[in-house]
Amino acid sequence: MAMTQRSPIAVPTRRSHASSLGLAALAAALLAGCASTPQPTAPAAPRAPLKLTILHTNDHHGRFWPNADGEYGLAARKTLIDRVRAEVAAAGGELLLLDGGDINTGVPESDLQDAEPDFQGMNRLGYDAVAVGNHEFDKPRSVLQRQRQWANFPLLSANVYQDGQRLFEPYRIFERRGYKIAVMGLTTDDTAKMVLPDNVRGTEFRKPIDEAARLVPALRAQADMVIAATHMGHYSDGKRGVNAPGDVEMARAVTGLDLIVGGHSQDPVCMLAENRRNTAYVPGQPCAPDRQNGTWIVQAHEWGKYVGRADFVIDAGRVEMLKYQLLPVNLSRKLADGTRAPYAERIPEDEGLRAFLQPFQERGQARLGVPVAQADGVLDGDRNTVRKQPTTLGTLIARAMMDKVGADVGLINGGGVRDSLPAGTITYRDVLKVQPFSNTVGVVVLSGAELLDYLRTAARMTPGSGAFAQTAGVRLRIEGGVLTDAQVGGQPIDPQRRYRLAINNFTATGGDGYPKLRDHPGYTDSGFNDAEVLRAYLAARSPLKVADFEPGDAVVRR
Repeated sequence: MAMTQRSPIAVPTRRSHASSLGLAALAAALLAGCASTPQPTAPAAPRAPLKLTILHTNDHHGRFWPNADGEYGLAARKTLIDRVRAEVAAAGGELLLLDGGDINTGVPESDLQDAEPDFQGMNRLGYDAVAVGNHEFDKPRSVLQRQRQWANFPLLSANVYQDGQRLFEPYRIFERRGYKIAVMGLTTDDTAKMVLPDNVRGTEFRKPIDEAARLVPALRAQADMVIAATHMGHYSDGKRGVNAPGDVEMARAVTGLDLIVGGHSQDPVCMLAENRRNTAYVPGQPCAPDRQNGTWIVQAHEWGKYVGRADFVIDAGRVEMLKYQLLPVNLSRKLADGTRAPYAERIPEDEGLRAFLQPFQERGQARLGVPVAQADGVLDGDRNTVRKQPTTLGTLIARAMMDKVGADVGLINGGGVRDSLPAGTITYRDVLKVQPFSNTVGVVVLSGAELLDYLRTAARMTPGSGAFAQTAGVRLRIEGGVLTDAQVGGQPIDPQRRYRLAINNFTATGGDGYPKLRDHPGYTDSGFNDAEVLRAYLAARSPLKVADFEPGDAVVRR
């Protein structure tokens, strides 16, 4: 296994202390003009090599409870982590448990309780440090402050500033058997455009690479191992597209990092070859982490589906990775007969933690199980489609917004659609999975010329990004990212006419790079919660026919 070479860290020697009698004798000899022989310096005792195991997760997104197939969940994760702790301790090693951020947002049971079960549960797993993710800013600052009080672990980010001061602890240094391990936190600088601007008012997200370049030399001088816990994303070979620079780009730019524990892109980082990630990774297969400029880069997919395990030895200024694994947490595959089979040995849930989390789950279930509507098929809001092409659910949401505020055109960013709606019974839980952010629906009165400018911006949004537009009430023709034709009500947009555009307050405040319309004299925030608007629209039109929301050729890209 290759090693990360570092200059040995100087260890101060200890000088022997003369007794008061010896000092008196020495003074007398000096007064008498007698020569003295210096006392020899005692050599520092050599340190035994440190066996260090790093366990890591990322992008938890509210999954404190297992899903319907019994996969992941904090109680099973605790059992797995406790087993590894016992194994490491028996072998004379030490352990750190880290997370790459985004504890918040994704499951209604968690969202409705401000992720308290997740923070409290992670305390009981013994996390040492967690990077601050962009979704930690999904709710008002008062919620984040409460979450910080719940957490027994530090939330780390060196590049988030408020009024010129760091908002979070930038790093934490842990000592293990005389060795020091520095863990620095970093947050993607895309955060400012990915969350509601009111939640980050006065907050500055500086470039993580610049902050790391300033901090790493100082950390390198005082620690035996330097780790970055990041929420920046892993983009193979640094091909990041519209995203801010991620872990690969940072490792190439900043020398001195031993390990990056990442998150944000929600991938299992297992490499097939240099700069080529295994996009079809199967649980239980061997996993080779990425390595750039002497820095190992790891990421454990999402939701606690895996616990990553990296075993190191630190000795004489060298940090060597001995082994790396992704340990699945009760992941299973569907068989031909419809049953499911686990990829690995089933991990029992920790009974104490499950009992602690049970009341949180029950409170959430009581509020979420209420039926809302019926549908004759799935309304598609899958991340892989809703960010790349018009979908039935994107059309439905845009129509619901239009209907609520009496608009001519509706638009929502694809990143604001977080899940599909199922066939059959649709519950309140399903609605909140689709729209978990508690945004409000607004309407702005624009001239035709202003609307065309806005739609031109929407047309430039890259397919695959969260900014990709889902629309209703408008027909668009886009060639090479350029809007060539736009019609409302079957007629070309008249530059002189007035039109009403329905958007949410996230895009109205400039989220995802859209033009800021909140300060436009024609803008009104209705105050209606987007999930409630969707729920009412579904209920009024139940049973729904999916075919009624097929986008067809409403948007054509060439």
